This record gives sequence, structure tokens and C-alpha cells, in this order.
Amino acid sequence: MEELFEPVSIGSLELPNRLVMAPMTRSRAVEDGKVTGLIAEYYAQRAGAGLIITEATQPSVLGQGYIWTPGLHTGDQVVAWRDVTDAVHAAGGRIFAQIMHGGRVGHPYLYPDGALPLAPSPIASGEQLFTPYGMLDHPEPREMSVEDIAQAVQEFADAARNAVDAGFDGVELHGANGYLIHQFLADGSNTRTDSYGGAVENRIRFGVEVARAVAGAIGAERLGFRISPGNNANGVSESDTVELYTALVTALAPLDLAYLHIMEVGDRSTTRKLRAAWPGALILNAHPTPESFPSRPEYGVEALREGVADAVAFGEMWLANPDLPARIKAGGPYNAADEESFYGGDHRGYTDYPALTS
Repeated sequence: MEELFEPVSIGSLELPNRLVMAPMTRSRAVEDGKVTGLIAEYYAQRAGAGLIITEATQPSVLGQGYIWTPGLHTGDQVVAWRDVTDAVHAAGGRIFAQIMHGGRVGHPYLYPDGALPLAPSPIASGEQLFTPYGMLDHPEPREMSVEDIAQAVQEFADAARNAVDAGFDGVELHGANGYLIHQFLADGSNTRTDSYGGAVENRIRFGVEVARAVAGAIGAERLGFRISPGNNANGVSESDTVELYTALVTALAPLDLAYLHIMEVGDRSTTRKLRAAWPGALILNAHPTPESFPSRPEYGVEALREGVADAVAFGEMWLANPDLPARIKAGGPYNAADEESFYGGDHRGYTDYPALTS
């Protein structure tokens, strides 16, 4: 396991190890999108990661996809996040904010004026929103105009500036798991006939424009980009995965981003092809086979040894093991994650997982 503990450069950061904490929605923000002291404690507990990537954070009101998720679009939200970044830095850690626009994964319930969620095309996700009052079907979204698209690009850039103001070391764009950037990429959710739809070079356009805008706002060395090739989460579908992501990665490469972050869905052959097309640092949430969920340390070691990754991200293992590096070095044991407390609630199943020495 020694490969996991070698230092590595990611953008302008020197990471002391190659263990990355993957972004995980935990739904513990307060209703105005502000994080709390409990959230600061949660991330500070995990500051032994080479890099922490936060839970998905909305760049605008209409970017929100779930209840109790944090934002980066108001001054109060920025001030609240500073407590988190200060706590992580005081504990010796490094932290990026993941910025996610939900797109059609949203609901009028979430928005003050009851607006429809936005998407590249008026195609519902087929999924539902959890609320304290029951499950609500995602509605058919409003198709974004070219002006809406330009505004969304600007919102990503503004949120990135806010993240830097809040003390984050950088940001990650969420281009995976069926959210807005992924909705533009996938031909099952993007049926536009203008310059943002149809051919692959058009479907990657929105994601590339967002990356360029954010790189221009905060510097490419502070920017990562997450993708999940072949993932059908939230109802998306792709008929041309390898061609699509090869084109996207090739278009992003000249921007000299801090990293590309790939969430595998059991297709190592696609990962190898994208690794060959990507000249920079690559973080892999390693799932080499469809059965390899959740990811385990041995999958990460295998990916590092094969050369398909420079660092490896874990989700559930960090959730349940705040002292994950120590546990890996000791060969375990590992705390089991409590699925009942994944989303929402208080400190239970959040900050009360015991450390190895306790």
C-alpha cells in the first residue's frame, strides 16, 4: 500500500499522499444553503486526506438539486464556508469545493418562486426529489435558451470566485452523474439542434465553456473537472461514450487544469483510453469491474501501479473512517458506513465515527 502514501503534485498543490476524499452529498446544510460548525468539524476530521473535495455545492438558486445542500452564491454562504476551510487548513489539510448545477435534477419545491428546473432539453429525468413531505417527481424541465446557457456559465465562474474568497484551495466542476454538464454531454438528455446539441463537438461545448470561464476566473491550476463515462445516474444515457469523452478530454487538455477526476463504472478500458488522452494529473475513483463498489484501497493501489491514476479517490471509506490513512497503514479494521444516516440528520453517522486510537 506504500504507493498511496507517496507525495504528488496536483495543480499548484503538493499533496502529502495520494488519498483523495471524493465529493459526497450529506445534506446537512441549513435551508438558506449555509454550512454549519458541524460541517466544519466533519471536514476537519478528514484533513489527513491528500485532498478533500467537498459535497456538491450549487452555484445559483436554480442550480440546487436536493434539499439541505450548500451554496456558493451569496455572501452569507461564503462567510459560512470560511469556517470550514479555516478548520481544514488548521488541521493541515487541503480542500477543493465541488460546484454542481443540478439542471433537470431539481424541482419547483426547491425554488422561492416555484420555477421549473433548467436543462439542455425538455426531457424529465424520471427520478424523484426527496422532501420531508414525501417524494416528488422531477418535472419536465425548461429548455435553456442561449442566454440561459451564458448565464449558467457565468454562475459557475462567479461561484468559483466565491470559493476562493471563502478560502478554498480550488474548485472541481461536477461534469458527472447526470447533472447539468453531464446532461449536455449525453445524447439521451440533449436533443438540441443548435450549436450545443447533436454532434459530439457541440455536446461538449457547454462543459468546455464552463471550464474556460472558471479557469479564467481563478486560474487553471485551481480547477479540476469530474466525469463519469458510461454512468446512467439520474436517467442520462450515452450512445457514444468513448468518442464523447475522448473529445471532451482532448478539448480540456490545452487548458492545463489541475486534474481530471474520473469516476469509473466498471469500464477500465475506457479509463485507459482517457488516460492516454489526458496529459495532466488524473484522480481516479477506481471501480475496475461493475461489482467493485464501493471502492477499496487495493483498487487504488492497482490503478496507481498500472499508471491509469496519479491519485485515487474514495467516498464511503472516508465517510466512515475519518482517519482512513492510519487505518490503511494498519491494514484495518475499517468502520462500516451507516447508510441510514447518509443524508440529513445531525452528528450521528456524520462526525461520530470513531478513530482507530479511540
